[in-house]
Amino acid sequence: MANPRMKEKYLGEIVPALREKFQYKSVMQVPKLTKIVINKGIGAAVADKKLVDQGVEELTLIAGQRAVATKAKVSISNFKLRDGMPIGAKVTLRGVQMYEFLDRLMTIALPRVRDFKGISDKGFDGRGNYTLGVTEQIIFPEISIEKVNRISGMDITFVTTAETDEESLALLKAFGMPFVNKNKAE
Repeated sequence: MANPRMKEKYLGEIVPALREKFQYKSVMQVPKLTKIVINKGIGAAVADKKLVDQGVEELTLIAGQRAVATKAKVSISNFKLRDGMPIGAKVTLRGVQMYEFLDRLMTIALPRVRDFKGISDKGFDGRGNYTLGVTEQIIFPEISIEKVNRISGMDITFVTTAETDEESLALLKAFGMPFVNKNKAE
């Protein structure tokens, strides 16, 4: 089995470019993408338990890997939420599936977003990880619009080995993430 296109790009183009830009002494210092976590909170699941199952199925289709239901960690009486109730779905992608998903996200899904001008560079956490919010699950071609009961969003978190947000931004830009160009906006 051949390496995914994005992994080939990382090894062939991105590592040498980042090594030169940040003056890394070793190839092992170059930041890399370790995992992608797709998380979907389903607030209406408190009233209807079937929504969590639909969320798990949708994430499984999108990611190409089985998603799991997430459960509430605390009880909140105002939201009629009990400890242990299923309230969302998540899937963690690593290796080949991670690179395949990244490729599909950038080449197919993000261009299908209405009025798309690029993604914000404000989603960094200070430790080199980036979170992107997607408002509609129907931007993924795996989801059939006819079968969708309600439009819901999800968070996609890119976990990297980068020490700083600057290194992480350079890594994601090198992969081809369409960040908003600040020079054009001004």
